[in-house]
Amino acid sequence: MHIPDGFLDPRVAGLFWLGSGVAIGLAVRRARGELGDERTPLLGVVAAGIFAAQMLNWPIPGGTSAHFVGGAFAGILLGPSLGVLAMTAVVTIQAFVFGDGGIVALGANLFAMAVVDVLVGYALFRACRGVHETGAAAIAGWGAITVSALVVGLGVGFSSAFAYAVGTTVPIMVVGHALLGLVEGAITAAVYGYVADARPDLVLGRSADEAAAPEVGA
Repeated sequence: MHIPDGFLDPRVAGLFWLGSGVAIGLAVRRARGELGDERTPLLGVVAAGIFAAQMLNWPIPGGTSAHFVGGAFAGILLGPSLGVLAMTAVVTIQAFVFGDGGIVALGANLFAMAVVDVLVGYALFRACRGVHETGAAAIAGWGAITVSALVVGLGVGFSSAFAYAVGTTVPIMVVGHALLGLVEGAITAAVYGYVADARPDLVLGRSADEAAAPEVGA
C-alpha cells in the first residue's frame, strides 16, 4: 500500500497532494471543535497503537509482506476528522523516519491510507452498526482497505512511470487486498469489540444509556 518514489508521474503525484491537502485541511478545521479533555489523549493513543501494529508484518506470496493499516479503526473510534489526523501522523512518520513509501509519493499514500481508508471505514461502520456493531467493524476494515487499494491501483496504473497500466494494477491491487482485507477486518472487529466492552464510554456516538446496554444483535 505504501507507494515508493518513482512509481507516480509528477502530474498524478501532484493531484494526490492536492486531494490530501484539501481533505487534511478540512479535517484540521473540523477537529478544532471536536478536541476535548477526553478525545485529545485518545487521539494520541490510537495513533500510537496503529503505528505499533503496522510494524508487525506477515509474509505473502511473491516475496513481499502485508501489515495492518488501521484507518477504518481510527475512523470508527475517533470519527472522520480526528481519524484522518491520526492516520496522517502515522503515515508521515513512517515515510520520513522509516522510509515506508516515498516523499514525493507521500501525498498519494496519505490520500489512500489517511483519507480514503478512514472515511470509507467510518461510512461503512455507520451504515452497518445498527445490525451488529462488531460485524460492522469487520465490514468497515475489509471495505476500507479494498477501496484504498483501488485508489493506489488507479494512481500507479495511470502513471507512465510505472511499468503496468490500469488493466493490470487495479485487478492485482483490488483482488489481493480484498483477500488481505479479511485479516484487516478481523483485527478491526477484535480490537473494536475489546474497546467497546472494556471502555464503552470511548465509543464515538454512544450515549450513556447505549454504552450500558448490550450490543445490538450480539
